[in-house]
Amino acid sequence: MTAITLRTRLAAAAFGIGLCATPVAAFAETWDMPTPYPDTNLHTITVRQFAEDVKAATNGKIQITVHSNGSLVKHPEIKRAVQSGQAQIGEVLISSWANEDPLYGLDSVPFLATDFAASKKLYEASKPFLEKKLERQRLKLLYSIPWPPQGLYVKQEISSVADLKGQKFRAYNPATTRIAELAGAVPTKIEAAEVSQAFGTGIVTAMMTSAATGVDTKAWDFVNVYYDVQAWLPRNMVFVSTEVWKGLDDATKKAVEQAAAKAEATGWTEWEKKTAELNKTLSGNGMKVLTPSPAIKDGFAAIGKTMTDEWTKAAGADGEAIISAFRK
Repeated sequence: MTAITLRTRLAAAAFGIGLCATPVAAFAETWDMPTPYPDTNLHTITVRQFAEDVKAATNGKIQITVHSNGSLVKHPEIKRAVQSGQAQIGEVLISSWANEDPLYGLDSVPFLATDFAASKKLYEASKPFLEKKLERQRLKLLYSIPWPPQGLYVKQEISSVADLKGQKFRAYNPATTRIAELAGAVPTKIEAAEVSQAFGTGIVTAMMTSAATGVDTKAWDFVNVYYDVQAWLPRNMVFVSTEVWKGLDDATKKAVEQAAAKAEATGWTEWEKKTAELNKTLSGNGMKVLTPSPAIKDGFAAIGKTMTDEWTKAAGADGEAIISAFRK
């Protein structure tokens, strides 16, 4: 072996690309992925499987490190972190950014789409507009999946929406803030990870969220009643930086998109299956899981009509096009 050949081998080994290594290992990318929810949550489970599927489909070329439960970046900062290059990919609750653009609040307009089939139809009607909006913000949509229908958590039974007046109502997006205002409650911004402490200290006394969040936070420890009002199905979205995306070859892009399509299909199916189980978990731990009375339904329906009209007006021509397509 000549001195030149030996030096070549040693140099290659120093860069981790020895003569026996594959080209894939030489060009592997690691993507940091901040997410808001704990590892027991189905959104996080889906994300972790997506990461495994991407790794397998790209033969290890793309390796996603999932940072769950806000451990790397807190939920309100995840979108900005991906836009700025602090992270390559991320997951957020879409409606958290409704103040930025009405389009982001569509899935949380109450009583517009109240079951999984209607929610999927609404997503399909709005998806082209969502993709364009994200593209202008240097983000590429990979997939979006819903939460279970939203219900009302209160410490004591209520007879109508009027009974919420003056209560400290947990708000986690503009839609829940507006619901609180229209119900005469006091909106209080609290993230999912802070719910238990907020109820325990009296910062909030009521909230509207999914049975999944109720199970995640062990809601039975701090509230007694859950009304299955099925108000709306908010969605999460997973997106990647467009700068990162542009750096991928076509085959890698296709592999990531196929993994994303699988994650989306699985997420919709599994959440629908899991919803009934979550309600049983709440009742099994001592909570009263109740069907809302006609008075409660009518009160929330009135709020829903007001908010649908407000959203359509705020979203302009795009909003009218989406609602028209949804209602066909």
